[in-house]
Amino acid sequence: MHIFGLLFFGAIALFWLTYGLDVAYGAVRLPWLSSFASSADSDCPRISLIFAARDEEEKLPAALTTLIEIDYPNLEIIAVDDRSQDATSRILDEFASTHNRLKVVHINELPAGWLGKPHALQKAYETSTGEWLLFTDADVRFKLDTLRRCATLLRALELDHLTLFGDVEMVTFWEKVIISFFGMSFHLAIRPHRVTRPHSRAYVGVGAFQMVKRTTYEACGAHRRLAMEVIDDVQLGKMIKLGGFRSGVALAQDAVSVRWHAGLSNLVRGVEKNFFAAAHFRLSEVFLQALTLLSFNVAPLFGVLFAHGWVRVFAAIGLLIPICFLIGVDTVMRISPFYALTLPLAAVVFTYMLLRSAFITLKQGGIYWRGTFYPLKDLRRNHL
Repeated sequence: MHIFGLLFFGAIALFWLTYGLDVAYGAVRLPWLSSFASSADSDCPRISLIFAARDEEEKLPAALTTLIEIDYPNLEIIAVDDRSQDATSRILDEFASTHNRLKVVHINELPAGWLGKPHALQKAYETSTGEWLLFTDADVRFKLDTLRRCATLLRALELDHLTLFGDVEMVTFWEKVIISFFGMSFHLAIRPHRVTRPHSRAYVGVGAFQMVKRTTYEACGAHRRLAMEVIDDVQLGKMIKLGGFRSGVALAQDAVSVRWHAGLSNLVRGVEKNFFAAAHFRLSEVFLQALTLLSFNVAPLFGVLFAHGWVRVFAAIGLLIPICFLIGVDTVMRISPFYALTLPLAAVVFTYMLLRSAFITLKQGGIYWRGTFYPLKDLRRNHL
């Protein structure tokens, strides 16, 4: 048993000392949007800011007001009303009638072979005229100079595709515990610092902010290739990177902000459709991810509490490094670093969310998304 403990916790310590520290070092070297100056009018290419909205009457007025006020000289905003049953359509049309920047696309039916959001974004693209396409969500807010700074960053780094990591507003205890742990896990899984390397297969994409050159987007097949992708934002980044184009990542903080899901119950339900999709709808991957989460984030705590000698030393290394990593994430996300001490708790809840996502999807035989059911066999068959 002592030999097993040495090998088990030794492997965990080695992982954090090599892979973990490499990812942490790369994370602190990511560029900050705030370090890039605002572009002059003459250096601002035309941008089409695109988002889909379905039954968003509560969030839309505030979001639209923010978008309309963006300080950018060559901007069009294309909003897609995707089969809404509430006042979304009316709100969009009223804003469009008084703001020339805003164009509205109304969708009444969803064709076979499409998920709602990818179809809506495809239709928005077909209406757009921008040299660059900015895909975002209906509840995301931007600072006035965000796009001008992005224009400078895109030129400086010679990018075809840019993803920004913005602020996620967190209010409750559980939001801070789970979302900060999600941020750390995302970094470990994606390794965003490698995205800009031409020969790396690392890719990244988030729904709040993805900006892609129009010609690049078209060369990759547009959202037609993502027609049945649940996590279409991640897969858009994958499609572009594997297409041989240059992707980049930057930290935006409050230049791009969103309130994701309010409270633990909404967080759990909010990722219900996503987590199993991220595991490629494979139970083997779900179980491997669950085992990894518990082994690397929970087991070291028990090693520190109950083991002795070198086993305890290795377990301590395996616990201290991820806690320090999470402190860094908490600092960037502007919450108390003491939340890093919730690492084991967050991992347990995260594992539950992952297993729950797989269980419910398998039980239903697919996913319900915005009032529409998508069979699992179709999701698996059309996965990128």
